[in-house]
Amino acid sequence: MIVRFLLVLSLLVLSLLLSQRVQTHLVTDEADAVLAILAKRAAYEAITDADWQRVFTSEGYVRLKKREHSMKREFEDDAFKKFVMSDELLAKREMLAKAVADWSKADLTQAAQRALAYLPPNATIKAKVYPVIKPKENSFVFEVETDPAIFKYVDAESRAAFEQTMSHEMHHVGYGTACPPKDVHLGDMQFLGAFGEGFATLAAAGGLQNDPWKNGDRPGLQETWAKEMANYDENFHNVEAYFLDVATGKIKGDDISKRGFDFFGLLGPWYSVGYKMATTIEAAFGRDALIAAFCDQRTLMATYNRAVDKTGAKLPKWDERLTKWFSETPAH
Repeated sequence: MIVRFLLVLSLLVLSLLLSQRVQTHLVTDEADAVLAILAKRAAYEAITDADWQRVFTSEGYVRLKKREHSMKREFEDDAFKKFVMSDELLAKREMLAKAVADWSKADLTQAAQRALAYLPPNATIKAKVYPVIKPKENSFVFEVETDPAIFKYVDAESRAAFEQTMSHEMHHVGYGTACPPKDVHLGDMQFLGAFGEGFATLAAAGGLQNDPWKNGDRPGLQETWAKEMANYDENFHNVEAYFLDVATGKIKGDDISKRGFDFFGLLGPWYSVGYKMATTIEAAFGRDALIAAFCDQRTLMATYNRAVDKTGAKLPKWDERLTKWFSETPAH
């Protein structure tokens, strides 16, 4: 009896501690409003101003529009109307409705736990999750420091795949609450943090033993990942050349960001190289060392080089000029 009581008490304490670190809420109002219009279209009913106002005043749409404008991208109501009234979107109505209904049952707490396993103990994940029906097919985080939001475009992903995507994005949210150390400023080398895409990929997979895209049932995703990993050495050296060009001043200003963004893609070098760095470090030194290296990015390249040496893996290593450059980056 006493053992059972202590077990129940322990579970309650763990649940309380988790609730303090994880607060997530699914907001489907934008998707619901768009689906309502598509249902009317399928039934040959008239679309009213009230239907459009339901879309344009939805929390998901308002925040999505704010995000796109913050990125200096066009995102206007009239253009969105044309998207919703397109035959292409109407043809996807049943798939979209099924996905939203399925994702509404997702276990976001478990997704967050998977992300927290690869974050410092002081990291927290507090975010609203917005499944949105929109023209651009991507997912991202927004306003991480003030009102964290995770946007995921609605597609045919299964609930398990959606949860894995949420783990990836939640890892970004949690990382922002604990890393990097507040006294570190990398200046023009800010894209070093883009390796976090690979770190989040490992976290979302649930560990070294798992295929990172086992639930990635979007067409071509697994094939794209296999291709990127097969080209690891080339991807690595392209990124290395980029950092050397930044460090030596060969590229400056807006060209730094322009070239850096080229490495994202669907699952580009920031994902594949970052993932291989993460798995190599964890295999060599353990998860705590991996978290520490990604949290203080000044140590990341040097830690990876040591991990390659320790594991004996036939992998390229970072140019010593870069490891020296980052290790000497002053704290601010």
